Amino acid sequence: MDNHVKVALIASLDKFAAISGNESIKLEEDLVEVFSKDLGFMEKVEEFDAVFDEHPAFDELREVFFDLLMINFFSNDIKKLEEDYLDSKEWEEIEEDTIDRGTELLNLLLYINECHDERIKPELGDFLKEFLLVEEDEFQDEFHIYEDLISNQQLVESSVEDICSHAGMIDLGEEMEELFVPFMVFFHQPKVSDQVIKDLEDYSANKEFDIAVYTLIANFNLK
Repeated sequence: MDNHVKVALIASLDKFAAISGNESIKLEEDLVEVFSKDLGFMEKVEEFDAVFDEHPAFDELREVFFDLLMINFFSNDIKKLEEDYLDSKEWEEIEEDTIDRGTELLNLLLYINECHDERIKPELGDFLKEFLLVEEDEFQDEFHIYEDLISNQQLVESSVEDICSHAGMIDLGEEMEELFVPFMVFFHQPKVSDQVIKDLEDYSANKEFDIAVYTLIANFNLK
């Protein structure tokens, strides 16, 4: 299992558990075991879902943790496979089978990996324009998905309180509805911050989820 994925997973679950009042140790152990197994990706997905089925109090995190499972595959499991595996028919079928799984968090985690490779600080404008290419004509699907972030970029310079209150006043698209606050807050403060977590606890309308996802992203960014 990729160590950065492990750190992010445990930190995120711990925060969600602390705020929601649920015990997370067994879920953490079970997920780490699944992530660490030497199995094919779809076999891991099956075991991953079985673990979440046993812990319904954490189901809100299932799809963002699916993104972590995917990142773990790209960072760790892929090393054991053929060099051109991602171009194979098998991977194409996996992509088809999992097309409805996960969230836009996967793109942000891939972007953070790229930032680490290039030794640059994650920035919202760079994420949108250089990574997602939202200004290019052939990437208008991404423009539509991320339009809420594009039109509210100025919030990154404001405060967690402003981000949370603004999220409650605008009609967010389906893809960013749950992720708008943690994405914006991460670009506002990319480093793990106790003050940010306190502010989310005070101002977020969905504090368990927002704190868990912000914690996941910020800890993944600790590389």
